[in-house]
Amino acid sequence: MILPIFASLTLLGPPTPKYPADAIAPALRENAHAVVRAYDEKVVVKSAGQLVKTVHRVMTVLNEAGSDDYGQLVVSYDALNRINYLRGAVYDAQGQLLHQLRPAEVHDQGLGSSGGSLMTDVRVRYADLRQPTTPYTVEFDYEIVSDNTLFYPDWQPQYAENVSLEGATLQVTTPTALPLRYQEQLLPAGAASAPVVAGSQTTYRWQLPAAPAVEEEPLSPALDELLPAVHLAPATFEVQGHAGSLASWQSLGLWTYQLGQGRDVLPPALTAKMAQLLVTAPDARERARKVYEFLQGSTRYVSVQLGLGGWQTAPASSVATGGYGDCKALSNYTCALLKAAGLPAYMALVGAGRNETDVRADFPSSQFNHMILCMPLAAHGSTPADTVWMECTSQTEAFGYMGSFTGNRHALLLTPEGGRLVATPRYGAQANRQQRRTDLWLDATGAAKATVRTRRLGLAQDTYAQLLHEVGPEDQKKYVANHLPVSHFTITSLRLAAAPSTGPAPLPGVVETMGLELQSVGTAAGRRLLLEPNVLGRLAALPAQVGSRTAPLSLPPAGLYQDTVRLHLPAGFRAENLPQPTQLTSPYGTYSSTCTTLPDGTLQYVRQLETRRPAGGTSLPPAKYTEYQDFRRKVNQADHAQVVLTKTDA
Repeated sequence: MILPIFASLTLLGPPTPKYPADAIAPALRENAHAVVRAYDEKVVVKSAGQLVKTVHRVMTVLNEAGSDDYGQLVVSYDALNRINYLRGAVYDAQGQLLHQLRPAEVHDQGLGSSGGSLMTDVRVRYADLRQPTTPYTVEFDYEIVSDNTLFYPDWQPQYAENVSLEGATLQVTTPTALPLRYQEQLLPAGAASAPVVAGSQTTYRWQLPAAPAVEEEPLSPALDELLPAVHLAPATFEVQGHAGSLASWQSLGLWTYQLGQGRDVLPPALTAKMAQLLVTAPDARERARKVYEFLQGSTRYVSVQLGLGGWQTAPASSVATGGYGDCKALSNYTCALLKAAGLPAYMALVGAGRNETDVRADFPSSQFNHMILCMPLAAHGSTPADTVWMECTSQTEAFGYMGSFTGNRHALLLTPEGGRLVATPRYGAQANRQQRRTDLWLDATGAAKATVRTRRLGLAQDTYAQLLHEVGPEDQKKYVANHLPVSHFTITSLRLAAAPSTGPAPLPGVVETMGLELQSVGTAAGRRLLLEPNVLGRLAALPAQVGSRTAPLSLPPAGLYQDTVRLHLPAGFRAENLPQPTQLTSPYGTYSSTCTTLPDGTLQYVRQLETRRPAGGTSLPPAKYTEYQDFRRKVNQADHAQVVLTKTDA
């Protein structure tokens, strides 16, 4: 007898739940917006030129805060990476299937001109399984076939704040003749298994146990530096027939250098124009500056990421003709211009970005996303040898300046002999300066009108240079207003301008001139008026350490901050009490402040803070947080020093 389908279902019973939310251990729910129930990744290296990656990812979204980030999936692909499949399902809190992802619900979209790219073959497939009610669980499976083995995938199942982990596995199978290179990061004991050789294949395995959610601690490095990971790389690789080795930085640099060989030929007329600079600008640095100014005035940045074009430069002749190129093409073009002007230079790969971490120097692999130019200058007369670095993609960046985008890190210099890791310019306190002069005209109620002139140099000007060159006055005003450390104010005028540059290697600068109306600078108390003269230059205190700190202390860049405030007193008021001079000295910096009465009765407050990074670099042991926090607390207290004015009987 054949039972009706509903009768069959009744006899069989409901399907077994998958990933019910109540099975999550309480410790994994604490401070978590989502839980990684499983993250199983398999990598199969087929040959020197191809690998296959499959991923099985299961996430339980515990609350609305985790839904947008973890209830959907985006997978990118391009001409060298294709997606074989992308599947998904979503389950309710009890683990019952709510919906199976249909092929029509997997959307495909090109990136077009987003992110500064005009021509790219990068596309994404994305699936959205977000639910209106939490908790719920999403399960995704996908497979990518890559014909670009310069990049092996990294494995970091727990990668964000407020996400806990139930478990994860990584398995890599590779021909024994193509040994795997890997670097383990902060793995717990027992996470790695011994490699297993079977026939001509070797398999490597790693497994992570359950781990609670983490919360970022103040001034800690990026979480991807603090959570367990396995970084993978090949010994040998191949990209569209171009074979290379990652055995060393030298071999990676040589492969990249050879990709660009023969692509530095300029049109004859342009070569002659650059050669003429040997006559009109005999000084090497000045000649290089003229070449850089020519580049900025005649080209624009357009990212071209098509297949091998992600690593191989366009010919210099095409940049000369079209007037555009990506970072590789513009660096190669500038290198050719300098060569024609009698100035040797080298291209360099770098990890660019204000918050980009430095390369893992002990693990040669492709860790870069940008290209810049390096030009050595030989000693000449009384001028010592020097190195000039150039950002070739910007039409506004100062000659020789790297800033927070590519400074203070390592780059891979590309030479005919191969690659070499070198340091880009380091910017210390004297290079990163902010000098502010504020005039405050007070009235008897504590309100004030102010004029403020701020000169920022080096890293202190990076954001303001972007405002100056990339956005209009209204957006400039909005940014400045959002970052003023005062309340109840009106910006009556605002102007940004490039600061004049001086010296042989001047730092870029921006001057900000601003008018303000402040409703409550001071507080009236009977015949007295109480106010803190340091209106705009206060350094915030840091939160107290709760429990035992685990993350290293990552200090901000060193800087020099100088403030002069002139307090123009309201009629009939005089100074009754001025704050005492303050001097602070610490491994983390020095601080001084004074407040005096000028001959005309105006009060002048002068404050200087120089921050530094102690020996040990940018990352200090967790125990140093309390010491640094104490320094910041003392500075903050001094910054709130108070002036007392009193109304005379006249």
